Amino acid sequence: MGCYVLSFEEIDQTQVAFVGGKGAHLGELSRIEGIRVPAGFCVTTDAFRRIMAEAPSIDDRLDRLSRLSPDDRGAIRALSAEIRRTLEGIAIPEDLAAAITGPLVQLGERAAYAVRSSATAEDLPTASFAGQQDTYLNVVGPAAILQHVSRCWASLFTERAVTYRLRNGFDHRKVHMAVVVQQMVFPQASGILFTADPVTSNRKVASVEASFGLGEALVSGLVNADVYKVRDGEVVARTVATKRLALRAAPAGGTEERAIEPGRQDDPALTDEQAVRLARLGRRIEAHFGRPQDIEWCLVDDGFQIVQSRPITTLFPIPPAGDQENHVYVSVGHQQMMTDAMKPLGISLWQLTAGRPMYEAGGRLFVDVTRGLASPASRAGLLAALGKSDPLIGDALQTIVEREDFLPSLPDEGPAWAPAGGAPAPIETDPAIVAGLIGRGQASLAALKRDIPAKSGPALLDFVLEDIQELRRILFDPQSHRVFMTAIEATWWLNENMRAWLGEKNAADKLAQSVPHNVTSEMGLALLDVADAIRPHPDVVAFLQHVEDEAFLDELPKLAGGRAARDAIRAWLDKYGMRCVGEIDITRPRWSERPTTLVPLILGNIKNFEPGAGGRRFEQGRQKTRKKERELLERLRALPDGERKAEEARRMIDRVRTFSGYREYPKYGMVSRYFVYKQALMEEAGRLERARVLREKEDIFYLTFHELQDVARTNRVDDRLIRGRKDAFRSYRALTPPRVLTSDGEAIAGAYRRDDLPAGALVGLPVSAGTIEGRARVILDVARADLEAGDILVTAYTDPSWTPLFVAIEGLVTEVGGLMTHGAVIAREYGLPAVVGVERATRLIRDGQRIRVHGTDGYVEILP
Repeated sequence: MGCYVLSFEEIDQTQVAFVGGKGAHLGELSRIEGIRVPAGFCVTTDAFRRIMAEAPSIDDRLDRLSRLSPDDRGAIRALSAEIRRTLEGIAIPEDLAAAITGPLVQLGERAAYAVRSSATAEDLPTASFAGQQDTYLNVVGPAAILQHVSRCWASLFTERAVTYRLRNGFDHRKVHMAVVVQQMVFPQASGILFTADPVTSNRKVASVEASFGLGEALVSGLVNADVYKVRDGEVVARTVATKRLALRAAPAGGTEERAIEPGRQDDPALTDEQAVRLARLGRRIEAHFGRPQDIEWCLVDDGFQIVQSRPITTLFPIPPAGDQENHVYVSVGHQQMMTDAMKPLGISLWQLTAGRPMYEAGGRLFVDVTRGLASPASRAGLLAALGKSDPLIGDALQTIVEREDFLPSLPDEGPAWAPAGGAPAPIETDPAIVAGLIGRGQASLAALKRDIPAKSGPALLDFVLEDIQELRRILFDPQSHRVFMTAIEATWWLNENMRAWLGEKNAADKLAQSVPHNVTSEMGLALLDVADAIRPHPDVVAFLQHVEDEAFLDELPKLAGGRAARDAIRAWLDKYGMRCVGEIDITRPRWSERPTTLVPLILGNIKNFEPGAGGRRFEQGRQKTRKKERELLERLRALPDGERKAEEARRMIDRVRTFSGYREYPKYGMVSRYFVYKQALMEEAGRLERARVLREKEDIFYLTFHELQDVARTNRVDDRLIRGRKDAFRSYRALTPPRVLTSDGEAIAGAYRRDDLPAGALVGLPVSAGTIEGRARVILDVARADLEAGDILVTAYTDPSWTPLFVAIEGLVTEVGGLMTHGAVIAREYGLPAVVGVERATRLIRDGQRIRVHGTDGYVEILP
């Protein structure tokens, strides 16, 4: 027989499996000195499991439920309602009913209670499940309590709760329901206390939301709340709302809405002193649980009672600084077009590659720029460099500088921060320089491929660590840096001077199409050639439309034309198969590992293009550039001192066209090397799995590189560490990293300071000139792209893996990006008008809407 009831005094936060998240937190809260919690008890998950065991056909229904897609709303609604009706219809056995109602004798049988669901997957550090299950207030009498306990059990299968579990990967069978039965309090005021500001994420600012009566009115959105911001023991901001309604206990049970008399509607629900006192209680609770809390409170006779506390799951973690000083961090992912969470092996390898101090938080990397901002000597250069790359980062940093009280005061000792490699002098145009750099990189990669197969065990990890130094030598080669900086500076020169001399904005964008040696844009055009090899073979095309197995390439030779199709795809993968979405994370699956990812792209090219489109597109871009160059030079020659201006412009155009394509090569070389490392490390992981050191090969993704070295040396691994890292990674994926973050946890959102835009325009950074109008395709997963000719791609960010889509679109809008990031470079290469850094573009623009992209001026219009 199970244990069906536990009092709060018997419960602590380790008992989530028995009393659910809400129950465990209430038990733990009742143990904190100075925190008042209304008395109560929990009906444990043992009781729920007993009821589930008596439910007819429940296993079959749970099987059907688990197979549904979270988007299959109709089927979820019908099946979840069926399960709820079944559970509510089961009579509670007498011994169980007696156990549930037994504590009421001591607490008061005729008292009023709150009966609240408490699921085992609820109020977790990684998922709140807030509002997913049911709560009932002012429940009076044993019979009513039993009835509402049944309703709480059934609420585990509300449509919203089922959908939430499906979306977040929770198994319906592994989530159980406990029920909290707690004495009701009837407060003058109630509300929510966040121990970190929910708007800015600042951990030093507590936010109190308050209204009259029961807090359910506020939680359900029935009333507006007063808001108090409390910092360092004082209210620093206050907003008092007009409160027309309050939720009160109804005489017959339950609650009812009551109007607040007009003379009190604009009264504050709390005094400043009460708000400060409440914030202090919140800090005590936060300290006990070790992380910021979302706390439900009630004010009764000038005393506060706490009826719930849960972790705030939406806050982005703070990089660990190891001191009490103020710090300012800038996101690396926004520079690298990879804002997704990375696994520990990917993070550590990227840190080893970058070779400069970086800080991990929330599965992302950040650079500490505090000293650069604080030193007058380096501040201007830092703001200019980061602001030119991403104006929102630049503006956010300027906001911090203007606060004056956050940054330390440093003496003017010279630059504390400078771009890697400094600012090298431009080099004169010579195509042999680029050819030499590419050749040396390819020879080094070939040597790696030749030598690494002989390595295994600890020797393999040592070899990879040593080879990373060769990778760094190539990445940070001063001549390589001079090449792309020369192209960037020539681009800036052309844009500034063509605007000053000819009144033409972003002229360099029209001069960067079809440049040589751009390995990423060549990749997109080469996939058009793959489509050409497949298009004549209808059996192959039909087969590819239903491909799911990654081994499909081995099946192709059985079809007419299949051998040629397979060879074309494999040849493409030999050159580009090391790439993938989020490719700077070595743990991400590569195209060579998941070739099915390419199939929709190939089929799209067959549908949208005629044979020979790749070659034609490159030549058309080259002809457009030549025409634009002739036009600009002719106009310049007509100006005073025109021959000199035209000759300078011609030299800069040559630099752009000779050197800008190389901008994509260093990353291509790095990712190529990463794939060689990954293949060797996965072989080593296979050895560890066969030796039963690892449960599965992919467990190495949750170890840092140096931890993996230790595992290879000792043949021992900490399973709990890996499990914890997996849980953490799942929670990190749901977080949105800020561009700029402070050590207070405040996410600083920059802004575009522009007032020259049409009403309703979405502002961003202009990176590829021109204006285009078309259908917006909002795409978050490249593998699900379904494009038609003329579409405009709207997405969060693009890295090189998105390039095959660029051949099929007419314009580009992204939420993240800068002048020299991947999407901008390839958009100019293909002649696509593009605006990047458009905040919340994928939410503000709906899929299928007509939009106009102003790539020259940097904004997007949503058309009627």
